[in-house]
Amino acid sequence: MSEVVRLTLVSHAMTDAMAAGRFPTDEAVNAIGHRQVDATVELGPVDVALCGPEKRTRQTAELLGLRAMVDPLLADLDCGAWRGTVLGGVPPADLAVWLTEPAQAPHGGESVVDLIGRVRSWLESVSNHRGRVVAVTHPSVIRAAILVVLDSPPRSFWRIDVGPASRSVLHFRGQAWTLRSTG
Repeated sequence: MSEVVRLTLVSHAMTDAMAAGRFPTDEAVNAIGHRQVDATVELGPVDVALCGPEKRTRQTAELLGLRAMVDPLLADLDCGAWRGTVLGGVPPADLAVWLTEPAQAPHGGESVVDLIGRVRSWLESVSNHRGRVVAVTHPSVIRAAILVVLDSPPRSFWRIDVGPASRSVLHFRGQAWTLRSTG
């Protein structure tokens, strides 16, 4: 039997955009985020540490005491023209399309379906690792990974709540990924 890959997906800590209900820009972790995550959070032994390219993921990784390599496939969902906009500032019809039609991207960025495809490719590459992998990324990337692992439809994307500084653990045992825990 091949070795197990244990993948811990860590959602970045709180940012001002999250607190204000804005679509993110490349912002840093805020004061609340600093209190949520620090080097005392126990992740266990780590063989490979990765993070998304944005400040908030790199900073969360640093607060966890990780020397993470940036992986562009762990980037947040590209919200295009909506970056920095408050949720209430988006035309309601466009928002409804985005929330109900996962193949659409009315903001001109990336669709949920495209994100899921990107994350599926990333998971395939991670399955070649061995041991314990930690990836500090975004709630959207973690939602997409859970959908891939559970073979769930893209329309279920918005039904998964991933909080700041939360962890989701996946295992790969040579044939398929399994969801171990969330929280």
